[in-house]
Amino acid sequence: MRRLPPLRALEAFIRVARLGSSKAAAAELALSAPALSRRIKSLEEHIGKTLFERRNQSMVLNEDGQTLLAAIAPAMETIGEAVDQMTVSGGDLRLRLGVPPLFGATRLLPRLTELRKLFPKLHIDVDASSNAENMLGDSIDAAIIISDHVDPNLYAVKLDTNKVYAIASVDLISGPNAITTPDDLKDHNILIHSDMTKAFDSWKEAVGLPDLDPTNVDQMNSGPLMLEAAAQGLGVAIMHDTHFSGANDPRLVRLFDYDIDSPYSYWFVCRKREKKNRAVRIFHDWVLKAGL
Repeated sequence: MRRLPPLRALEAFIRVARLGSSKAAAAELALSAPALSRRIKSLEEHIGKTLFERRNQSMVLNEDGQTLLAAIAPAMETIGEAVDQMTVSGGDLRLRLGVPPLFGATRLLPRLTELRKLFPKLHIDVDASSNAENMLGDSIDAAIIISDHVDPNLYAVKLDTNKVYAIASVDLISGPNAITTPDDLKDHNILIHSDMTKAFDSWKEAVGLPDLDPTNVDQMNSGPLMLEAAAQGLGVAIMHDTHFSGANDPRLVRLFDYDIDSPYSYWFVCRKREKKNRAVRIFHDWVLKAGL
């Protein structure tokens, strides 16, 4: 049999290729940065070619890397599926699901007992890390993502449409410096989600203040942290109506009465071949029927 490179090296290569970052890949694989670099280096030495262009904060596939990824990624997915099938016992099913923390806390977990009653042998491993879309086929089977568009190579179903709200501490709507008009936000800090950077632009356009320049704009990659920051008076959060209603936090208030469409929606996504996975199908059908 032809000598093959170590499976761990191939796994590291695919993860770096899809995430575009050795740091992010190392975190996903629970490796140190030097350990991950050694795996990539061993693969390149085995092949006799470099596979990435190394840049300051990223690693981008070169032509040889793209050729290798296209050749081995489907085979690695097939191997993973075969192992999954062999490890299923007693009729149990396991779904590896990527979920944004806020969606998981406010929309998924409160309804998950319904799914458990319908399918008691379905078990779900939840991954709340970012970049879920890039992890499909590797460490997760399917994901709920929030986005303004989805890779056309994926199977995707839009789960909702949303409105954009300005959300703040109740303390900011009273007193001599109370926020009473959208223009008042120029004197405040704005909080936006790093995956929803267009939401504030949409909000400004809709209220007729496209050039509104706040004191500062801070990005966070966690919805719960944004809501808590807003509740603590650290800024005005530009978020979805479902985020506000789902939080049900008496410390927070919606500012103004504007009905503004968001460019972002929640989507169910998976690789097209994963639609054959019974656990994925069960969860997909339940999510759509439950109207999450």
